[in-house]
Amino acid sequence: MTFTVAIDGPAAAGKGTLSRAVAAHFGFAHLDTGALYRAVGVKGGDPVEAARSLAPEDLARDDLRTLEAGQAASRVAVIPEVRQALLEFQRAFARRAGGAVLDGRDIGTVICPEAEVKLFVTASPEVRAHRRWLEVGGDEGKVLAEVRERDARDMNRADAPLKPAADAVILDTSALSIEEAVARAITLIAAARG
Repeated sequence: MTFTVAIDGPAAAGKGTLSRAVAAHFGFAHLDTGALYRAVGVKGGDPVEAARSLAPEDLARDDLRTLEAGQAASRVAVIPEVRQALLEFQRAFARRAGGAVLDGRDIGTVICPEAEVKLFVTASPEVRAHRRWLEVGGDEGKVLAEVRERDARDMNRADAPLKPAADAVILDTSALSIEEAVARAITLIAAARG
């Protein structure tokens, strides 16, 4: 049985936390596609070659959750050849037996437009910046500026811009607890599974 859940949204909206919880609840495999781009970004060198030679150990690095890795991911994600190099890996993962949850920026629009469930998880820039600041520390005002800069880059890139799929359910987590957001997602997915 293949069943794909596509979860998209901007940085720090809660899509990673939500994706992991949903995957665990249903026993689906989980792929944080942003980690692929973060790994390519922090690998350094030619980004296209880094994407083509990505190995499992690259995804296990302990520096993938830093602000620097996030910025690097956003910079390499605008390169069409990098996106193409990672496309087939993501699609194969999505259609694996037993079900899969993929989270990222273009899962429902580009990677898995045929996904059985598409969620677009969002929150206000201020809420997302505060969440990211709690995670990484530093100057909260600077984190908010970086969130807005990344949003602009992700939403305005020529190839696969960040936007909800036409048939995605929008889930705004600005005023929701993690538990409330997960419960809503589980209800939507369970209904789609019948």
